[in-house]
Amino acid sequence: RPLSTAIAVEICRTIKGTNLDIRRVPGVKLANPRTQEVIYTPPEGEALLRDKLANWERFLHESDELDPLIRMAVGHYQFEAIHPFMDGNGRTGRVLNILYLVDKQLLEIPVLYLSRYIIQNRADYYDLLLDVTRSYQWEGWLLYMLEGVRTTADWTTAKIRAIRELLGETTNYIRSTAPSIYTHEFAEQLFIQPYCRIGNLVHAGVGHRETVSKYLKVLCDIGVLEEQKAGREKLFINPRFLHLLTTDSNKYRSFA
Repeated sequence: RPLSTAIAVEICRTIKGTNLDIRRVPGVKLANPRTQEVIYTPPEGEALLRDKLANWERFLHESDELDPLIRMAVGHYQFEAIHPFMDGNGRTGRVLNILYLVDKQLLEIPVLYLSRYIIQNRADYYDLLLDVTRSYQWEGWLLYMLEGVRTTADWTTAKIRAIRELLGETTNYIRSTAPSIYTHEFAEQLFIQPYCRIGNLVHAGVGHRETVSKYLKVLCDIGVLEEQKAGREKLFINPRFLHLLTTDSNKYRSFA
């Protein structure tokens, strides 16, 4: 679906876990977290907010020759300046960035974690947003967002490369250490998520429940997985994969 106000509302509801909607209550102000000085007062009134969001939608979907990355950056400024929700605007806007790149076929899947760059450079992010609002200084803002895409793309590529290397090493280790349970398809199932349940692998066709349980025990014994209790369930964690997904590091413990 093309990006729209309705999708933005749906995203923010998911993020906040509440049935929220476009702001109706006045009095929202953005303040400097250190000094509490009010630095920006977004527009107020549901009708005005919806009108500005309609303009945001039209801008995103205009069919001119403006580069999609530039349009994403300008559209992100528009959305954050409108500030349509009582809370969750930043996170919603960052999700919309990635969905826009998918919509424009610059990404096949929403794998570019642009939030990492923005969070790491948060002070510049807010300063440059305000520079556009106060004095129309677009160049600094656009360069900031383009640099964010570039550095995040480099970081993501390196992360994917590390995960692929880990998959290869894990596959080779299982094949050499536990050949009786090895199949390439089984090894790949361990990288669908950083954890699995017996039921997941049964559903994937790895084997019957008793067989899968035996396979997972072997993988725990040889150090590929770690078993953890989660209520009444057993989770089988892929610790090296989890480490790659949750840290900046692309290094992991060797199987040797």
